Amino acid sequence: MGVDVMKPWLEHYPEEIPQTINYDNRTLQSYLVESAENYPNKTAIHFMGKEITFQELHDSVKKFASYLQGLGLEKGDRVGIMLPNTPQAVIAYYGTLLAGGVVVQTNPLYTERELEYQMSDSGAKVLVCLDILLPRVNAIKDETKLEHVVTTRIKDYLPFPKNVVQPMLQKREYGIVVKPEHGGDTHVWINMMEEASSEYEERDVDPHEDLALLQYTGGTTGYPKGVMLTHHNLVANTQMCQRWLYKTEHANEVVLGILPFFHVYGMTTVMNLSVMMAQKMILIPKFDVDSVLKAIHKERPTLFPGAPTIYIGLLNHPKLSKFDLSSIEACISGSAPLPVEVQEQFEQITGGRLVEGYGLTETSPVTHANFVWENRRSGTIGVPWPDTEAKVFNPDTQEELEAGEVGEIVVKGPQVMRGYWNRPEETEQSLKDGWFFTGDMGYMDEEGYFYIVDRKKDMIIAGGFNIYPREVEEVLYEHEGIQETVVAGIPDPYRGETVKAYIVLKEDAKMTEEDLDQYCRENLAAFKVPKLYEFREELPKTAVGKILRRKLVDEEKEKSQNNKTE
Repeated sequence: MGVDVMKPWLEHYPEEIPQTINYDNRTLQSYLVESAENYPNKTAIHFMGKEITFQELHDSVKKFASYLQGLGLEKGDRVGIMLPNTPQAVIAYYGTLLAGGVVVQTNPLYTERELEYQMSDSGAKVLVCLDILLPRVNAIKDETKLEHVVTTRIKDYLPFPKNVVQPMLQKREYGIVVKPEHGGDTHVWINMMEEASSEYEERDVDPHEDLALLQYTGGTTGYPKGVMLTHHNLVANTQMCQRWLYKTEHANEVVLGILPFFHVYGMTTVMNLSVMMAQKMILIPKFDVDSVLKAIHKERPTLFPGAPTIYIGLLNHPKLSKFDLSSIEACISGSAPLPVEVQEQFEQITGGRLVEGYGLTETSPVTHANFVWENRRSGTIGVPWPDTEAKVFNPDTQEELEAGEVGEIVVKGPQVMRGYWNRPEETEQSLKDGWFFTGDMGYMDEEGYFYIVDRKKDMIIAGGFNIYPREVEEVLYEHEGIQETVVAGIPDPYRGETVKAYIVLKEDAKMTEEDLDQYCRENLAAFKVPKLYEFREELPKTAVGKILRRKLVDEEKEKSQNNKTE
């Protein structure tokens, strides 16, 4: 097959990865039905010692769908899921789809204000949440279209004696005990599942037209937007993922589920992929380094999608050598740049492969990744996935740029969203002729490998120079004493902005601002060297482990304002 000159990356595809895929014209939930038929007794979920087979999972999903329809859920109605990675999160997700509904994934850490906004904007009729979140939900319920709340407990799917101990641990951690009553518009999960029938009405769903998911973006600028993803968007991206990991065997892998399913990256690369390929998922509701290392040691996962902060956390554990991580064969890292040192160290310890990928909520989420087993490159996000086109445009003129020139990355493919929920103007700005404008600045080299330089809005303009935080961060990550870092542009009366580095040191490392300044001056052009350094115990992060640069910038702006008013 001749190589498309417009897609030079195709030349590097291993023969096992197809350039184009014949996608299934199916709904997401149909894969669960199929896996339960073909592998009824195979473990689908391992949750803190409890194992659930595909048949048991399917039975619970049917009951959940039936109960929702009994509450009056119509095709296209939205159901909020506000849960960590638990069996209930998987059951509620596929149960909503089986009932003909649309899932609205919601972060359990949301404040009342954030929750009220999302429930109002999505128009969700039902919300599924943990018992300890019920007071927060009830406080905003009347301001939204919520008609029903389903409440569940972590202990509902724990084996003995964990189901006895867990409520005590929860009380100690959160200081509250919530005992919801089953009745009226509040539905207690275990009562609901006992009452529910397995009979549900099959709703006619068009995979290309009908939404499966409303996934809200982070909202670092303005209010979060609901990204409309169809069944086809998500099925296509999951099938791409399946083909990319061509050495994995159907029904024979174990997937580590640390990435939260309320984030589209965890949803696609762990939950949807595991269900499609009949794989066992190890669900971990909260990232805790000890728990993760024990789970890897004992349960022997082969696939481990993650984020750099997760891998960094494991590598810096003082007792790392006591755990056997050799089962891990493949990891795709997303959500933030993967430092080369982390990649090399993790591969050395596990014997597996760790590569960087790239994606966005609006693209279901993956558009690019490095090849896991051959033709790999460090420091790059890799190449576009099958049927995915990518270009680099001049952000001002929107003309396509030559290889090596920095501009805005734009992408096109079957995984690209339908648009933003109830926001036609913003959809029009971001989606043009099928091309999605990512807001990320980067370039493509001559061979078709893509590199992210930074977010368009994160670029620092200091004294007329364009400075990309990622470039400075890469240099800092190479310092042996630094565990984590983020670089941001903060207000400066003379230069407009100035470069500030926030640093988390490794446990035994000792260094001063002067040490870092000298190190940076040896490795960076003078205008890129941070003018300020701040040492911190930890950095603010999203649930998926992405460092919140914007939060630090906002803190600095607030400080600056306060100084002016004093």
